[in-house]
Amino acid sequence: MPKDVDPEKMSRRQQFVATYRMAKQSDRHVGLWILGAFVLGAALGFGVFWFLPGSGVIGLVIAVAGGLMLGLLLALVVFGRRAQKSAFRQMEGRPGAAGQALGMLRRGWKTDPMIAFNKQQDVVHRVVGPPGIVLVGEGNPNRLRGLLTNERRKHERVASEIPIHEVVCGNGEGEVPLPRLVKHITKLGKNVKPADLTDVLNRLKALDASRSNIPLPKGPVPTSMKGLRGQMRGR
Repeated sequence: MPKDVDPEKMSRRQQFVATYRMAKQSDRHVGLWILGAFVLGAALGFGVFWFLPGSGVIGLVIAVAGGLMLGLLLALVVFGRRAQKSAFRQMEGRPGAAGQALGMLRRGWKTDPMIAFNKQQDVVHRVVGPPGIVLVGEGNPNRLRGLLTNERRKHERVASEIPIHEVVCGNGEGEVPLPRLVKHITKLGKNVKPADLTDVLNRLKALDASRSNIPLPKGPVPTSMKGLRGQMRGR
């Protein structure tokens, strides 16, 4: 996929092709998994619909159509899951990986990547949603402790009544692995009403405006996951 192409402006077919190519890079057998899922789903669907009331040509047509629909559905499910796992494998260990993963959150969430960082490329991302404010640290846990504490204090000054959660993305003890990050955040609860989120976001804009304009740390970032996120939503 060309780097200058916005996945949001791509057609559904182009998104599927780009996502398949991305998945193929780290999952050589993704095509066989998709084909196998389609064949299995089609066989099961044909068998189920064949025994429904009906006979002759009409019964055969219904069985074939039902088999194709079930096969296609199962193939899409397998494709989506393996593409997601492949994307996480390619992102893991790269600077900004957690920020890319947070981009898969559904509507109702506001993600601001890299609101704080240091020279060692330890970064803090921010997510605002039903649980409140979630500060996601990515990098060395010891260095992140200071970054997260500093950001918590800043956010408490402008939104003291909003719950603030701290999450460290990683594979160590007490950390959340990258593939489970989005699910972990969505399970933090519902503490803020949608009507109150607008006020919270406006106050955070004032906080961000007071930050110094320091260039973001450079580093390899994986291919945008907007296309994959759209497929996860069924768009």
